[in-house]
Amino acid sequence: MSEPHRTDPVLITDAPPSPEAELAARKRRYTVMMSMRVPFMILAAVFYQTPWLAVGLLVLSIPLPWMAVLIANDRLPRKAEKVNRYRGERREIESGEHPVIEG
Repeated sequence: MSEPHRTDPVLITDAPPSPEAELAARKRRYTVMMSMRVPFMILAAVFYQTPWLAVGLLVLSIPLPWMAVLIANDRLPRKAEKVNRYRGERREIESGEHPVIEG
């Protein structure tokens, strides 16, 4: 019996993700961060009798849109790769005494 044909390609290199996959990941991060803002505001209203907690939740919810835009527009980090370069034998300058011809 033969093995069924695979529909997804096998990754054989360290190629970066496709632009479509990177955009989808960035959209997902933006959506998650922006969806946290409304619950923080609602929780701040729920805990209005505890002022320090309500103010803390409001302070957390204020910079979330700014942070979400910055993080969503940022590219994924590049992988640190060690470059393997050919380094041949280096010639050294000869040391020692050389005969001097006086003429």
